[in-house]
Amino acid sequence: MSRPKNVLWIMCDQLRFDYLGCTGHPNLKTPNIDAMAKRGVRFSNAYVQSPICGPSRMSFYTGRYMRSHGSHWNGWPLRVGEPTLGDHLKKIGVRNVLVGKTHMAPDLESLKMLGIAPDSIIGVHVAECGFEPYERDDGLHPTGKPRPKYDAYLRERGYEAANPWEQWANSGAADDGSLQNGWLLVHADKAARVAEEDSETPYMTRRAMEFIAGAEKDRAPWCLHLSYIKPHWPYIAPEPYASMYTAADVPPPIRSEHEKQSAHPVFAAYMDMRYSRNMARDEARNTVIPTYMGLIKQIDDQMGVLMQFLEGRGLLDTTMIVFTSDHGDYLGDHWMGEKDLFHDQSAKIPLIVIDPSEAANEARGTVCDSLVEAIDLAPTFIEYFGGKPPDHILEGRSLMPLLRGATPPEWRKVVFSEYDYSMQDVRLKLDQPIERCRLFMVFDGRWKYVHASGFRPMLYDLLEDPNELIDRGEDPSCTDVIARLQLALFDWALNPKGHITTSTEKIAAYANQQLQLKAGILIGIWDEAELSAIRQKIGITQ
Repeated sequence: MSRPKNVLWIMCDQLRFDYLGCTGHPNLKTPNIDAMAKRGVRFSNAYVQSPICGPSRMSFYTGRYMRSHGSHWNGWPLRVGEPTLGDHLKKIGVRNVLVGKTHMAPDLESLKMLGIAPDSIIGVHVAECGFEPYERDDGLHPTGKPRPKYDAYLRERGYEAANPWEQWANSGAADDGSLQNGWLLVHADKAARVAEEDSETPYMTRRAMEFIAGAEKDRAPWCLHLSYIKPHWPYIAPEPYASMYTAADVPPPIRSEHEKQSAHPVFAAYMDMRYSRNMARDEARNTVIPTYMGLIKQIDDQMGVLMQFLEGRGLLDTTMIVFTSDHGDYLGDHWMGEKDLFHDQSAKIPLIVIDPSEAANEARGTVCDSLVEAIDLAPTFIEYFGGKPPDHILEGRSLMPLLRGATPPEWRKVVFSEYDYSMQDVRLKLDQPIERCRLFMVFDGRWKYVHASGFRPMLYDLLEDPNELIDRGEDPSCTDVIARLQLALFDWALNPKGHITTSTEKIAAYANQQLQLKAGILIGIWDEAELSAIRQKIGITQ
């Protein structure tokens, strides 16, 4: 009896594209992830649709741009009725399962209006973004917030505390035994108090393996989204990863004094954010980045555990495996912390896709430089399972041809990303109205254009300036480039996929097959003779 196809979709949180061995990091070795790249295709120009967790993930999970799904910030609900990957997979008999993080906020107001209980079967499907929540854990659990299952696990293992997630898994201890809060950057060099095997990353790996083992009984195809919490802050790691790297392993910052002296107003406002001022300091970089590297190394080791588990169960031959991230992390580059703007450190992501099919053998182990967007994964998964991606809904394109060494016709020439900073202090610094706090990126593989509502544009030439240190948004010699990319943005903005309730085939058939006339709706016809001629032309005998 043949095995069903599956998809294992692994996502890290805040993992930079260039902090892997296979993407060129000089000191961080990731042999297991590198081995995954050799078995599949690594995409070198993959970009998220928004450089912040919630909106980025909602684009991954819907296959649609932020302007289309409407969730612009962390905690903004994805509206009821917005189609998700889970909806598309359910139609073709595939379970869509979650272990880990989504950042999904349910649209409770609309559920209430429609009389749908959030804990009902339909309510959970909608509230969990189309996922079956095997274990949902968004990874940020300050005191006073609802507690995760992971807390109970820690208590069972003897980690007693009011908040074991924070006080054990994400805090360290000083020499005198006093608690060192892992939220604070200064304590990133401390080892987490929890044993490595009980920390979040291996815990989530085990939960994923438990699901996979249990799912073998019913032999139904599944898409498992294993969404790791790290290397996102709190930046703290258990031993041996806490002391695996030192300041000597930290690459020099990518930044220049010129950036500060001639900064675009929005860029300047973000440089002045608290997290940017702190992460721009060498002391902070040398404290935080070794731990960030340790957390990535722990993920790499868990990839080894996970791949060995799949191999032992004979699942590597039928399971598409995807390794990616929801966005990057500035880590002090460009005088920035966090991930708010569109430099590659923030908006570009690692993306490795392993298609186990024989048809993919030719492309195995290659690097694809085509422009790819996060929204491309949803149609890829649907096609892999044998379904037809609904192109009137999904705004991404299936990667299946690229995974099999083919050049798709008319592949995209630009990628887009969006950002809404209305929730940030930057809005107050710039005195911008809420509806004007919008940034849009257009990247054509060389030129990166950023439209900032109410301000001049930003522009970077990644061919001549790959580190994006020189903003040419006011350079008169770049007028034609700006005009071309503005036109691309204008065309994109005016042509969203809004026909989500009516398929392209149905729309085409209405005119192509003259369905209005065939239905007896006779508009603007002069007399019986004209009507008879029309009926004869379209094949109506009466």
